[in-house]
Amino acid sequence: MSIPAASFEGVWFGYPGGVPALTDITLQVPEGDFLAVIGPNGGGKTTLLKLLLGLVRPSRGRVEVFGRPPGESGHSIGYVPQITTFRTDFPVSALDVVMMGTLGRGRHLWPHGAADRAAAHAKLERMGIADLAALPVGKLSGGQRQRVFVARALASEPRLLLLDEPAASVDPGTQESFFDLLREINSACTIVLVTHDVGSISGVVRTIACLNGRLVSHGDELPAEAFGEAYSCGIDLLSHGAPHRVLGRHAEDGDGHA
Repeated sequence: MSIPAASFEGVWFGYPGGVPALTDITLQVPEGDFLAVIGPNGGGKTTLLKLLLGLVRPSRGRVEVFGRPPGESGHSIGYVPQITTFRTDFPVSALDVVMMGTLGRGRHLWPHGAADRAAAHAKLERMGIADLAALPVGKLSGGQRQRVFVARALASEPRLLLLDEPAASVDPGTQESFFDLLREINSACTIVLVTHDVGSISGVVRTIACLNGRLVSHGDELPAEAFGEAYSCGIDLLSHGAPHRVLGRHAEDGDGHA
């Protein structure tokens, strides 16, 4: 039996002074999988990624990346965090940002050599933005920057790529091509993607995990009752791989808003 890319065995985690963020999570991500983790805000999705990165440790249970503790597997992981703010005057080119990803291979200081620059160019080309290599990253659009950050995560040749809301700053008109690129990347590494956008990823991912403090559902399809349980709303249809979603109306609150 092959070692999974990531595994959680009876994992509990809570932040100081708060209720548990994750409760008794048992989940395995096979090598080569493309897993989408969905769920409401505060459901523990980003915490799940932090556990895989070794940024936090479970209060109970065990987390492993390729059979080893996360802290011993950093070289195997590429990570693209959720981008909320960015200083547009930061004086660094798109190529420079990608070359920063080589630090994950144990490099600590610049300058980079010709081989590093060539490898970084190759990653930008793979993301379809090689022509932007010399431009200041702050001058790029949100979607272009996100492709640069994915290229940076790939610079260390990871076996596992973690993405936190990667399409949040990508223009809706280019989201399809962005996810098509991720599907190509999945041929070379395992991907775990956190997202709220179920529709965009439905035809790309292999499996879906629905998380709301606990693991509500995990598999190659998302049962309607699991989605409704996690999001506390009705649902008429949700099928993995289908291009349309038909959701039931949310219950109205006390002010009459849906």
